[in-house]
Amino acid sequence: MSGGWAGSNRRAELPHDWYTVIRPAVLERDEYRCRARLDGRVCGRPANQVDHIGDKHDHRIEMLQALCARCHAQKSSAQGNAARWTVRMRRPPERHPGLL
Repeated sequence: MSGGWAGSNRRAELPHDWYTVIRPAVLERDEYRCRARLDGRVCGRPANQVDHIGDKHDHRIEMLQALCARCHAQKSSAQGNAARWTVRMRRPPERHPGLL
């Protein structure tokens, strides 16, 4: 696997019927249109991905939405950056080796 899925175990966390029942149901419900909100309106581009609205372990259909690849990448990137900054903010500053 390359890119954002490299080293990820996310697929293993999905329920056994994700690809056969849940994902197709969400895409059909959302008419294969991206539901991401951009500047107060729905994106509407063709969607081929399903995203968790809240908790990544909540696989109820009402907690999922169809997204286009572009909007899903933007959302995932924003979440990853926010998580990284949370970790950085908790890490104590290191002293410069020349000042030890």
